[in-house]
Amino acid sequence: MNTQDVLSVFREAGAVLEGHFILTSGLRSPVFLQKARVFMHADKTERLCKALADKIRANVPGSIDYVVGPAVGGLIPAYETSRHLAVPAIWVEREGGIFRLRRFEIEKGARVVIVEDIVTTGLSIRETIECLRELGAEVVAAACIIDRSAGKVDVGVPLIALAEYEVPAYPADKLPPELASIPPVKPGSRNI
Repeated sequence: MNTQDVLSVFREAGAVLEGHFILTSGLRSPVFLQKARVFMHADKTERLCKALADKIRANVPGSIDYVVGPAVGGLIPAYETSRHLAVPAIWVEREGGIFRLRRFEIEKGARVVIVEDIVTTGLSIRETIECLRELGAEVVAAACIIDRSAGKVDVGVPLIALAEYEVPAYPADKLPPELASIPPVKPGSRNI
């Protein structure tokens, strides 16, 4: 599955939105990828996550003990990808604004892959890595359905993206006039 195949799935689901969006990172963009519209379809989600699992297998040497998803956006793709990798899926969630592994224990030295939905700045992955390393886990890679930075973001471990799709993103005080003229919408889940 290549970038165009992934974007076709998003378009089929009506998940490529145009307007003025406030991203989870705080940046502004004329395009928002509303993955919830994809993840509501089990068949589309399975197709994407099976392809992501295949790509993880091809790029991560050795065994994987867990797939870890950052809540909320990473829960569904982490679960579905773990199913195809035949390993348990667990997740981190925010507690006082910091990611914690609240509902699970993880063995020291456990080899994990973090699976995220869409990466723009990589902040959620970096925060997940920090949490897991504090617990003694070995984060061998991170993976995502779409990397909006098109390979430019550094998350601190190898990032395996099913698709690389660079979409412009701007600080709020540096908007192009055509974007500044549209009222912004914040469809993401952080800070809700």
